[in-house]
Amino acid sequence: MSFTLLGSDASPFVRKVRVLLAEAGITDVPYEIVQSSPMGGEDRINTANPLGKIPALLRDGGPTVYDSRVITRFLDAHYGAGLYPEARLWEVLTLEATADGIMEAAVGIIYEARFRPEEFRYTPWTDGQWAKVARALDTIEAQWMSHLAGPVHMGQVAVGCALGYLDLRHGDKAWREGRPALAAWFDGFSARPSMQATKAE
Repeated sequence: MSFTLLGSDASPFVRKVRVLLAEAGITDVPYEIVQSSPMGGEDRINTANPLGKIPALLRDGGPTVYDSRVITRFLDAHYGAGLYPEARLWEVLTLEATADGIMEAAVGIIYEARFRPEEFRYTPWTDGQWAKVARALDTIEAQWMSHLAGPVHMGQVAVGCALGYLDLRHGDKAWREGRPALAAWFDGFSARPSMQATKAE
């Protein structure tokens, strides 16, 4: 069975998959850039995923797999990558879900500014999305730092990709302030070759 990953360099959800591939040394999954937006993507992604979202993983021996957490679990199982360790599985999955929630809120803020006409933008909604991000970051700083230590797993990858996206699109928000442990961890994790190779400019 062969695969093709559809995505975009700026998407933190796509980056999660690409980092997994790099960390696991998987080199036989081609990466194809496609255009996707909440207003509708190009035919290539809409055909692969009826929701029009990225990432999507094309399989020559079955239907497309989509949603980043589904794709990463699938690839981890298929290649035996070990990034979902059974001994810490529920913690890893919860940390990944927290990071994905940060990404969803942060991407939503960008979509609000990019796709909604200015006269229809709702500041309380945008503020509420950032409040989700801030609460999640505070929770990771206060409760989850020990789970960011040790061998690489998908919880770490997801948090790294989420923080990278905040730097990319929300650099004015100063997410590091008041979170010294998380900031220091990210400085180290973002230097990994897998993170450097997938960093969007």
